[in-house]
Amino acid sequence: MRSDLSQTSCVILAGGLGSRLSEETGTRPKPLVEIGGRPILWHIMKIFSQYGVKNFVICCGYKGYMIKEYFANYFLHESNVTIEMGKPTIFHEVNAEPWRVSVVDTGEHSMTGGRIRRIRDYIPQDRPFFMTYGDGLSDVDIGALYDFHSAHGKKATVTAVRPLARFGALDLHGTNVRAFKEKPSSEGGYINGGFFVLSPSVIDYIQGDTTVWEQEPLEQIARENNLEAFMHEGFWQPMDTLRDKQQLEDLWVSGKARWKLW
Repeated sequence: MRSDLSQTSCVILAGGLGSRLSEETGTRPKPLVEIGGRPILWHIMKIFSQYGVKNFVICCGYKGYMIKEYFANYFLHESNVTIEMGKPTIFHEVNAEPWRVSVVDTGEHSMTGGRIRRIRDYIPQDRPFFMTYGDGLSDVDIGALYDFHSAHGKKATVTAVRPLARFGALDLHGTNVRAFKEKPSSEGGYINGGFFVLSPSVIDYIQGDTTVWEQEPLEQIARENNLEAFMHEGFWQPMDTLRDKQQLEDLWVSGKARWKLW
């Protein structure tokens, strides 16, 4: 039986500069870069939403006010309205999702760990939460991922994917993560694909704003035998460059967007 995820929070890191996608990020934060007319951030939230996740915490930094404005106006943009000056706006045929979104300024220069540490008070302390990056799409089974985490009982689960060798790889023994390898020389190694499930206690491993989540905290958790990998052999694609963005756009336009679960 699948877990009920309606009370489970999803934390999305959305504060980086996105310098490798400067053609788009000069005027807006990377998570607002659009695929098929919608921000990639929206696509990520829709993936989780299909499995019952309704509570989102967006960690903002660079041009974070634009993400706040996007969600402040989202209900309006997804509805038909009647506006009579001097009277309350009447909303018709509302199509907005039933999401609860906390948009949190986690510092323009904070590292990934620092951003996670800053949202501690925005997530329940009595259950695991999801955490992922604001620039990666996948058809990962979110329900199976959460159940896998619940079954092994450790502090952290990372989704392991197998893309090109330009990323660092995970050193795995079965599903147990032993260490991290930076940029292996050959293709085929598993890497950190985001889509984490984390116990709130992992935040204690983060020292401050300058802490990189993927370095000291994850490495320490792995050394303690508290990190497991959920093996995902399906679709996974980050949006690091303009070429990546165009590939995702092409998939969407052609009707082959494998992350579109809705």
